[in-house]
Amino acid sequence: MVEIELSPDVCQKPCLPVLWVDERLAAIHKPAGLMVHDSALARGETDFAADRLREQFGRPVFLVHRLDRATSGCLLLAFDRETASALGKAWMAGEVSKDYLAICRGWPGETRFTIDHPLDGGPGKPQKKDAVTDFEVLRHCELPWPSQDFATSRYALLRASPRTGRFRQIRRHLKHAFHHLIGDTSHGDGRHNRAFRVAGIHRMLLHAEALTFVHPHTGERMRVEAAPDGEFAHALALFEPAQQAG
Repeated sequence: MVEIELSPDVCQKPCLPVLWVDERLAAIHKPAGLMVHDSALARGETDFAADRLREQFGRPVFLVHRLDRATSGCLLLAFDRETASALGKAWMAGEVSKDYLAICRGWPGETRFTIDHPLDGGPGKPQKKDAVTDFEVLRHCELPWPSQDFATSRYALLRASPRTGRFRQIRRHLKHAFHHLIGDTSHGDGRHNRAFRVAGIHRMLLHAEALTFVHPHTGERMRVEAAPDGEFAHALALFEPAQQAG
């Protein structure tokens, strides 16, 4: 749970799309490239989702979780400490389902698979903890893009559902499986990233598609969804038959 105060130098910024809202909580669609809040990784950045949301809703906001700067999609927040605490406990207990769309290099050998591989907590946090992600292959494509000794390149569209919440978990698990996430400049494959940039796709192809949780006050089972943005949709179009090799 993180309470965010509005930065004094924040200026008017575009409102973020609201997926669902009531008096207690909201779900919004965070665009790729926007940091959620200020941190040691900000490196001079002054535009943060938390500041925009405080200004947009005109009240304090409490972040329930985080998304990487390069990841787009569903971001859940609360408007009071009680709601934030309840949602945070549900999150830590594994009672919130998270579904992501990811595009990776190569074709995984199984339609459904699980990566169970411990991960550290990122810079300055060397202790490894359990990390488990479930994957489902949704589509394959083979594109006429030369790669090393091959005339074509293969990619897969995955649904990733992390059971735990470690630092860059999906990205690092895909690297561990040699199915690097496209557009990931830290854990990806530069050759395939460049091929997508040539095709006009410059962002990291990880999108928080849906969150499923129980409303802490009404008891209603909620599912909020965010449709992929324009550049991610461009990448999805590569999986259409007309775009593929052969």
